[in-house]
Amino acid sequence: MKDFKITYDPPNAVEYINLRLESGMSHKSLEAAQIGLKNSLFAVAVYDESTLVAMGRIIGDGGAFFQVVDIAVKPAYQGKGLGKLVLRDLMQYLDKHTYEGSYVSLIADAPANKLYEQFGFDYTFPHSYGMFRKY
Repeated sequence: MKDFKITYDPPNAVEYINLRLESGMSHKSLEAAQIGLKNSLFAVAVYDESTLVAMGRIIGDGGAFFQVVDIAVKPAYQGKGLGKLVLRDLMQYLDKHTYEGSYVSLIADAPANKLYEQFGFDYTFPHSYGMFRKY
């Protein structure tokens, strides 16, 4: 694998928005991105020189509930193991910062659900239903 620069700080909001859009994820306003990124519990950002090429974050209350979000890889860099690298670092954070009874969730888009299965995530259905409300 090529040498990539890995940081454990969220990227800037413009880089974040652009990576989300390039990766096929929904748009976030600049204001929402700035606030959200600042309130991350933990983030992993992967750069090819100065270009953000992959990222992921953990959000939540830091004790009882955690959510894995924003797992994104720039299309030209997909299939190179960067999603797995990001998720591995996120899982190491969770292994150190969760407690008995902590609940870690995520919403998986196919085919990424296969990656999350490799890290021990399971489906909530039929016991519960993932739901959302978007503004």
